[in-house]
Amino acid sequence: MSGLHTLPRLTRSVKCRPQLSIRQARPFSACSRCQTDGVYQELTAMRTRMPFIEALRAQQDNKDASNKPATPNPASRDLTPKSMEDSYVKVILPLARDPWLLDRYISASGHIRLGTLFMDLDALAGVVAYKHTGDAVMTVTAAVDRITLQRPLKEICDLELSGRVTFATGRSSMEVSLQVAKAPAEGQAAQEDDILMTCAFTMVSLDPTTKKSVPISPLNPTTPEEKKLFDQGQKNYNLKKAASKLALRKQTPNDEESDLIHALWLQQLGWHDPNTQHRKPDNALSMAKTQIQSVQIMQPQYRNRHNFMIFGGFLLKSTFELAFTCVASMSHTRPTFIALDPSTFENPVPVGSVLYLTATVAYTDSPLLDEGVVGSETGRALRDRKVSAEGMTRVQVRVDSKVKSVEHDGETKGTGVFNYTFEVKKDIKVVPETYAQMMMFLDARRRCIHLDNKSDVAGEGEQAQEGLMT
Repeated sequence: MSGLHTLPRLTRSVKCRPQLSIRQARPFSACSRCQTDGVYQELTAMRTRMPFIEALRAQQDNKDASNKPATPNPASRDLTPKSMEDSYVKVILPLARDPWLLDRYISASGHIRLGTLFMDLDALAGVVAYKHTGDAVMTVTAAVDRITLQRPLKEICDLELSGRVTFATGRSSMEVSLQVAKAPAEGQAAQEDDILMTCAFTMVSLDPTTKKSVPISPLNPTTPEEKKLFDQGQKNYNLKKAASKLALRKQTPNDEESDLIHALWLQQLGWHDPNTQHRKPDNALSMAKTQIQSVQIMQPQYRNRHNFMIFGGFLLKSTFELAFTCVASMSHTRPTFIALDPSTFENPVPVGSVLYLTATVAYTDSPLLDEGVVGSETGRALRDRKVSAEGMTRVQVRVDSKVKSVEHDGETKGTGVFNYTFEVKKDIKVVPETYAQMMMFLDARRRCIHLDNKSDVAGEGEQAQEGLMT
């Protein structure tokens, strides 16, 4: 059944509808159009190809749940080089013209919910990827390389979501670059000043039967713009490889980080020493006290095109909203979203499983060391560069996700780690206390330092601008 009036298909142009002064009727119907809460129905129609009940019955009858034939011969896959234009997709969200569509994106404060846009972006990334690879392979989201809010949205308007494959060398993975912009006039292209958000997804193609990676068509950039995008994709790939080597599971704390851990430990001893006057500042919070959790069962309405796994966009929405709430609860302010930092999807989330999310404030850019306790020389030597403006704080939240069966009688699997950066109108700092918290702190600190060196968001001393997307 459809709870909203229908919208034009992507194959048709979106026509402006006159505003009605009375509430439009939303009749019940038995139409076959796909509708999923929080995702633009046109993208849902591309993502889900059959009703879940039919897929479930087919699975129970030991049939192929995706209603596809056996895996085709690898030789039959089209591996000829493709252009970027071959995978280009553009979708218009008529939020300003369709109040019932806007109703699915609006928050209680009148803002556009970023979590719903993240769902749309992940769904769009899948559409783009399949235009490049075809349906002979299974394509999944492996990582979100970066989602950056470029400009604030100052008023409700129609949005244009677009994307294309910008890097593929013939291996199994590809980079899909997407953007969200104010929708331009019909027949015109979005201008640089209209771009609100940019992001990049890493998609991986697998054999539908064996679930092993398979090669895909390489990109053949032809225009100067395409070559520039391809070269940037190569740089991004190299940066990801370099960043992976910074993980604390692979690289122990260096000398500076070891000195910082020791100084933080000495500072905690000083705060609890009755023979000194130094005490923990009022704006310093223990990392453990910032942690919040959520638990939810995975329903089929958020499945991917293969029917029995949850699509990555739902995880992005869920982790973002938990991260936002985490920052709001520890700062007692409304956070401003800055970016989703590189984050990985580790294991799939089955439909019907139970998803556990844990959000922790892992790093703040306010000075952490009290020079009165650790000494002025040590405090200055180990002070991090403050990116946010005076009286503001950049906050990085780490969201860990894991999944269990609904019976809770099997293995617990990690499904990914998501790192969100916000800014708050408050001078606040988070203090790690245990060794595990120190490692989370150092991991977030390394990421912030690495990203600051190539950041495309508000720089040092600049305040992030507020808008209508939260």
